[in-house]
Amino acid sequence: MNSQTNNGGSSSWGAFLKSIASFNGDLSSLTAPPFILSSTSLTEFSSYWCEHPSIFAAPAKESDPAKRALLVLKWFLTTLKQQYASRSEQYGNEKKPLNPFLGELFLGKWEDDAGTTELISEQVSHHPPATAYSITNLPTGVHLEGYNAQKASFSKTINIKQIGHAVLTVPAPSAKEPDTYLITLPSLHIEGLIFGSPFIELEGASYITSSTGYTAKIDYAGKGWLSGKKNSFTASLYPTGKAQDVLFNVSGQWTKTFEIRPGASKGKDNLIETWDPAQVPTTKLTVAPIEQQHPLESRRAWAKVAAAIAKGDLDAVGQEKSKIENAQREMRAKERAEGRMWQRRYFSVRTDAPDHVLTKLGPVVGLADDGDADKTGGLWRFDREKTEKVRNQPPLSEEEARNLARDLLGQ
Repeated sequence: MNSQTNNGGSSSWGAFLKSIASFNGDLSSLTAPPFILSSTSLTEFSSYWCEHPSIFAAPAKESDPAKRALLVLKWFLTTLKQQYASRSEQYGNEKKPLNPFLGELFLGKWEDDAGTTELISEQVSHHPPATAYSITNLPTGVHLEGYNAQKASFSKTINIKQIGHAVLTVPAPSAKEPDTYLITLPSLHIEGLIFGSPFIELEGASYITSSTGYTAKIDYAGKGWLSGKKNSFTASLYPTGKAQDVLFNVSGQWTKTFEIRPGASKGKDNLIETWDPAQVPTTKLTVAPIEQQHPLESRRAWAKVAAAIAKGDLDAVGQEKSKIENAQREMRAKERAEGRMWQRRYFSVRTDAPDHVLTKLGPVVGLADDGDADKTGGLWRFDREKTEKVRNQPPLSEEEARNLARDLLGQ
């Protein structure tokens, strides 16, 4: 649905653009009008990392470290369309997701030829906002964890700097220790604002560097005034510190097809593989029915807001969002008065020692050894001990669930 024709026409869209252009500071703190809201919370975005579980798990079966690094690069590239373009395809244009509340959860799993792959996503910080995630393919043990925040600003368009990183662990055949890959996040901006049909374009570069001594650099480019194609990229994989010694290169469009070749070759005869997302359907994520979800799980917590958005009832959208926001403010005030803080269910801040991944691999890709913790509420890591405790807890009774929803969500 085009924003120009929705609820008030182009005048509403124009007024929104003017409010953005005149706003100083981080746009994430700007309240968006209901007519551009998505009914999906940012906590759900973690699922975009693994909508092709077989590709995610594939590196665990490769014995050659360079080829494993290539499979990791391939997997990362296949996630970009889901991460940054799937919503435009779903809605007709990019919409603003719901801002998660502290403690919000999104849990699910994929079932396919790769077996069961589990997702845990949690809003671990609200000021500043940050989402942490853990994705595990159970048969192979391939594990992704990370966290991210976003800083948005306006200069001719909306520019978004992604803060945070991801760490992929791959148990490798015949290797004593699993491979570790440190992944940085690309910056992006919004195209099509003037026409009321916003979509995301990636820019700059992002990196993947491994404990086995390989680094991939991905350069992003959009369509220019005179040449180029939308969502274009080039990527190269090389021994760390030897960017000129290209082992593999990849080029194409992250929303369409890309081609993998050996070395720095551009010739058609040396083609290793072509990836076409249209030919490889995504695997559906399975989520528990809403009535069986924990009260803090996204789709249950935001159900009334989502229903109001679907109906186009903007008054109800505002009222239901306010209930959650007010209840959260009251809970934070109560915690401050009692000298306590919200306990995260699945993640913990790394405070006891330097993070070995960032210490070893961070300098290669320009990440500080604290992971920009001051901008994300901490350096977050998946906590297996906490997770086991949660899994061993009995489910909430109906009364406990109602009380929790009342206290934390105003419902």
